[in-house]
Amino acid sequence: MAVTINDIASHLGISKSTVSKALNNASDVSTETKQLIMHTAVEMGYIVKKIRQSPKVCIFIENMDYQNPNQFGYGIVSGFRKMAKAENWTVDVHAVTPDFQRVHAYDFFMMREGYQASFVLGFTLLDPWMAEFHQTRFPTVLYDNYIKDNPNVASVGCDSAEGFELAVRHLVKLGHQKIGLISGPLESYILEARYQAYLAAMKKFGLEVKEDYIGLGYYVSESTKTYVPKLYEQGVTAILCSHDIRAISAMTECSDRNIRVPEDISIVGFDDLPIAAACNPPLTTVRQDRIALGKCAYYTMTSLLNDVPIGSILLRAPLIIRNSTGPVPVPRE
Repeated sequence: MAVTINDIASHLGISKSTVSKALNNASDVSTETKQLIMHTAVEMGYIVKKIRQSPKVCIFIENMDYQNPNQFGYGIVSGFRKMAKAENWTVDVHAVTPDFQRVHAYDFFMMREGYQASFVLGFTLLDPWMAEFHQTRFPTVLYDNYIKDNPNVASVGCDSAEGFELAVRHLVKLGHQKIGLISGPLESYILEARYQAYLAAMKKFGLEVKEDYIGLGYYVSESTKTYVPKLYEQGVTAILCSHDIRAISAMTECSDRNIRVPEDISIVGFDDLPIAAACNPPLTTVRQDRIALGKCAYYTMTSLLNDVPIGSILLRAPLIIRNSTGPVPVPRE
């Protein structure tokens, strides 16, 4: 049975009107009383049903730049805002940190600020709120993350498995057999997904996977400086990268070592950032349509608000072929 304002009032031994005013942030209720009522409401599982005259949702963003058109998060936020504006939602954007999450419980922050739902970008599996998303009662959409067993939480992203399969198929047609991977550490849901996508694509095309063909490192430049020469020495002729920034760093490392791209080694990224087409050579990459991702997140959020329990939606991930991939080189002696 749903918790009501009467239940909260009875539990605290105060009037229903005081609870109602506190939940609506009325000025004639003290800050201490509001805090007590909101904490109690969260603990009892109270769900705000009323959509205010100026309904609000928010975007929480971490580890992702979004304030200018060349940054990855810009298109996602823009796509979401465009859809929300058409239906008169106010959208607030909060850049958050793990420390912020430790101080502010997710459900309490949502209730205190009067948000109906949220869209969450750039979180890792280690973020404190990831544990809270398992129990939250607020409609919550995660980009490139997934929470099981909570119908209030949905996921949107691009199909990493499809993207890497297309990339490996392209490389196999060019004659490549020894294909490596350079990625960040697997503490991220999406990096784990792309790691598994790499393994599945290699298996699908009957290609051998060796530990020496895989490089996982936190810092982009350090990981490419370490693993580009190691993979090249192992005879790897093509490298998949978990993101475009890592792929571009790999091409820079190749240039510094007089390893030609694509004559000596082919490089494939993931994202299709604006800079990808302007690289030298232009980067072959799996495209994420960021505007579409933002629109999809809004659609998913409104579905949750209307009691449609979406689990996850994956957009197509086409391969954009440019000049960083080419025929397999003659075997090195």
